[in-house]
Amino acid sequence: MIPKDVIDRVLDLALIEEVIGEFVQLKRSGSSYKGFSPFNNEKTPSFYVIPSKGIFKDFSSGKGGSVITFLMEHEKMTYPEAIRWLAKRYNIEIEEEEPDAKALEERSERESLLAVTEWAAKYFEDQLWKTEEGQTIAHSYFSERGFRDDTIKKFRLGYCPKGFDTMTQAALAAGYELKWLIAAGLTRESSNGRPFDFFNERVMFPIRDVAGRVIAFGGRILGSDKKTAKYFNSPENALYNKSRVLYGIDLAKQDIVKNDRCFLVEGYTDVVSLYQAGVHNVVASSGTALTEEQVRLIRRYSQNVTILYDGDPAGIRASFRGINLILSQGLNVRVVLFPDGDDPDSFAKKSSSTELEAYIDTASRDFISFKTDVLSAEAAGDPVKRAGMIRDVVESIVCIPDGIKRSVYINECSTLLGIDEQVLLSEANKLLRQKGDRVQRPDTVEAPEDTVENPAAPPVVRETDHLAGLVHIEQELARLLIRYGTYPVTVTETNPQTNETQRIELSVAEYVLHELEDEAIELHYDVLTEVIDIFQNALKSNLFPDEKEFLNHAKEEVTSFYCAQMADRYTLSENWTQRHRIYPQTEDMNLETAVKWCLFKLMQQHVMFMARAVEERLKVSENEDEQLRLLEDKMKFDRIRIELTRFFGSAIL
Repeated sequence: MIPKDVIDRVLDLALIEEVIGEFVQLKRSGSSYKGFSPFNNEKTPSFYVIPSKGIFKDFSSGKGGSVITFLMEHEKMTYPEAIRWLAKRYNIEIEEEEPDAKALEERSERESLLAVTEWAAKYFEDQLWKTEEGQTIAHSYFSERGFRDDTIKKFRLGYCPKGFDTMTQAALAAGYELKWLIAAGLTRESSNGRPFDFFNERVMFPIRDVAGRVIAFGGRILGSDKKTAKYFNSPENALYNKSRVLYGIDLAKQDIVKNDRCFLVEGYTDVVSLYQAGVHNVVASSGTALTEEQVRLIRRYSQNVTILYDGDPAGIRASFRGINLILSQGLNVRVVLFPDGDDPDSFAKKSSSTELEAYIDTASRDFISFKTDVLSAEAAGDPVKRAGMIRDVVESIVCIPDGIKRSVYINECSTLLGIDEQVLLSEANKLLRQKGDRVQRPDTVEAPEDTVENPAAPPVVRETDHLAGLVHIEQELARLLIRYGTYPVTVTETNPQTNETQRIELSVAEYVLHELEDEAIELHYDVLTEVIDIFQNALKSNLFPDEKEFLNHAKEEVTSFYCAQMADRYTLSENWTQRHRIYPQTEDMNLETAVKWCLFKLMQQHVMFMARAVEERLKVSENEDEQLRLLEDKMKFDRIRIELTRFFGSAIL
């Protein structure tokens, strides 16, 4: 473990412009540095490094953060790896704290397994390239599959020779202990205790982690014995957890970042064939059903996943299983099905690189239209099946954690299926309730099934434009808090007993938090909610939050938003004042007005949203008691509208 004082020293000495300058060509721009994005292809530089604040911001990809964040994003290092890299860069010696006995044992086990698996990978490669058996059997098989020699070497494909214990004896002769061969799944013991080769007479697909280290194997049998599994995979151990590994990720990660898209396939040969055809941003689920951990691994590199599966019923079912899981992690999903009888491997072999890319682009479909079309065909002419199909589509939509996206997809689904949007919203809310999610939100509200028995049910809202307006204003409020939360503003306070007014000075953060609490406004922009929590926790101790609380925040979107606000893409030239005697107004000079305007605008959008909801409810309500309550609410909103009109000086429609 790296001691905290060493980490602090590393971060204090590391100059962000020096470190990033080793990977990106930077040019000074005022007090900042500017260059082309290392994450996207762009013609105009939009990548900024601000040494005074210790942050970078890439406006083309949205990424931003500290020097540690950059190394983790660009070089795909873990946090400890980034600290060690910086320590070495700045000649800081790390005397790591002595781990306990359990940690030492775990480290020793992993190192022993890594040594064994690396030796085995090299052994299998040598058997393929340097033995007559390997050339005759394994190399011939790979050649028949259409794999070129350079591709075989790129993926380190190999061959485990015939013989009961040929590989095991070679490993023992090389000095490796039997217990590690067994732990790595390379060797098994028979009923009489005799060790034998687990992958005997199979072609080998080494499975590598993100760093490119061999951690496991997949072995394919070459015979046609139906009683024997076609593929054997290494058992799980301290080094290998199949649910956390994606085959090909070490070769694909940079291209996934570059293209901002990850292609997901089922098998090893699918990855190899597509890679050879020029599609490098492709990974497979490593011989297992897609898992949450694998989706999170993809999310480190891109928010966009395209599933490439067979066009047969089994392939379609597999794509359905993956869609909901990917959506639940907040990623965007598209699906490509190959013609029936083809899989990614076979299609790539008979198509040129240009034809393959063209087909993927043309056949790529949004998950809603894909799932709707597939299920509609199955349910044709059967009302019961059609009802189940609609529910199935809605189940996918409610997997999406982002409320605004859910609303958009509900609207799109309504159009595609010809179903009233409110019916879909009602079904979505039922499913969300079962998941324990919050349903009293404007993006997923449902009409009550029985208005009389449920008078407190939320109003019907069909439009998302007003919600978008709310979010836009909340983004502006989050920006003001981050940029000017510590700045003072003067506000007028009225004593309710004496009706006397007085001017008091507060920080922007104190004023905003006080107003939001008084008005009890429900927030919809997650970043604003997190920013407010940070300020609230700090102000409880009469302090303001440290920038590290934003830079090291658990949610990447908070860090990215913070860096975007602190990175000034455009600055006023000093010539305006020094040479021309022109003194432009800056935002901080009119801060009180800006903050008040933003708060009042938020109130306006909130009132408009709730007022429209009441008006919609009045149109459909047939209960007199509820109508009276709704009319009272409408009158209340009208009064608030008048007050807000006075503030803005114009009519609010």
